Amino acid sequence: MDFSFTEEQTLLRNMVQSFVQDNYDFDARMKIVRSEEGMSQEIWQQFAELGLLAAPFSEEMGGLDGGPIETMIIMEELGRGLVVEPYLPTVVLCGGILSRHGSDAQKEAQLPGIIGGEDIWALAYAEPQSRFNPADVLTSAKADGDGYVLNGTKAVVVAAPWASKLIVSARISGEQRDSDGLGLFIVEKSADGVSTQDYPTVDGNRASEVTLENVAVGADALIGDAGNGLSILEEALDFGIGAVCAEAIGHMKCLNDATVEYCKTRKQFGVPIGSFQVLQHRMVDMFMEYEQSVSMTYMVNMKLVEGEAERRKAAAGAKVQIGKSGRFVGQEAVQLHGGMGMTEELNVGHYFKRLTVIDTQFGNVDHHLKRFAAA
Repeated sequence: MDFSFTEEQTLLRNMVQSFVQDNYDFDARMKIVRSEEGMSQEIWQQFAELGLLAAPFSEEMGGLDGGPIETMIIMEELGRGLVVEPYLPTVVLCGGILSRHGSDAQKEAQLPGIIGGEDIWALAYAEPQSRFNPADVLTSAKADGDGYVLNGTKAVVVAAPWASKLIVSARISGEQRDSDGLGLFIVEKSADGVSTQDYPTVDGNRASEVTLENVAVGADALIGDAGNGLSILEEALDFGIGAVCAEAIGHMKCLNDATVEYCKTRKQFGVPIGSFQVLQHRMVDMFMEYEQSVSMTYMVNMKLVEGEAERRKAAAGAKVQIGKSGRFVGQEAVQLHGGMGMTEELNVGHYFKRLTVIDTQFGNVDHHLKRFAAA
């Protein structure tokens, strides 16, 4: 199997890497996170100008005809910069759902806004009681004439404070945890009956609790066929796993590099602590966990375009590896930096916070071990 990148993919990596290095150092990132909005609209527009928002979409849709590998390359480099702008929810999750399952009219109406940077989207699928089961949905979609009326609550909707549009999962028929009967609906966040409670998350992002009270949507808001929303949603979440795995290896790479450099300069007993064999062994263990995570990330992003069974198994396996390795690398980096590893002024703790959130995003290690066994 060939793991080498094409010339175009290498150029993409170099471009994103240079942009992050020049425009998104740690001080700039913290200034953005601490701002009132919590993201930079200027950076988002620069993403659009560079073609990053168009990368995964086909040329027919106005994109650059990329795929999961291009998304992986972009997400890894964004991970190195701890970028908080909502590339994952807008482009990978919602953009992916629209491009793969939207009608021609939906694609024509919605994708240009994503590609051009005018619209930010959020995927509202989790509920307070659902934990990691996307089929556990109490939000209802009752038929009303030619459209639907939505009622319910969605929890921890990442990027919703910035979003102008949402994709909402709602139950059209069946019981609370039935696999059939779910629909995915495009909802304007400004629509009557939509309210949000916004808050910052521990990893520097922003999220909302979204409440829908008698929100009326037309029949053209339904993505795909009525009742098949779960399969579309599960596919989107697997694509999301491929993307956050790439983001995580970007975090781990930076933690490894920072830890090695610190151990070369921090002295104890008159010598660099990196000369102590026991610490060398710990850094080697960190490097091995990172390399295993890179291999699993490449694997899952190549498997995303294969059959459903292969995709599900690959996503579960990669998420287990990333969850375990991210925790290990983060903990070791913090410990080897000593007390300063926990300070707000050092980026090490911020990488660890994001890796900890990634461990639970789209399902934690225990959840995906069971999913892998079932597959």
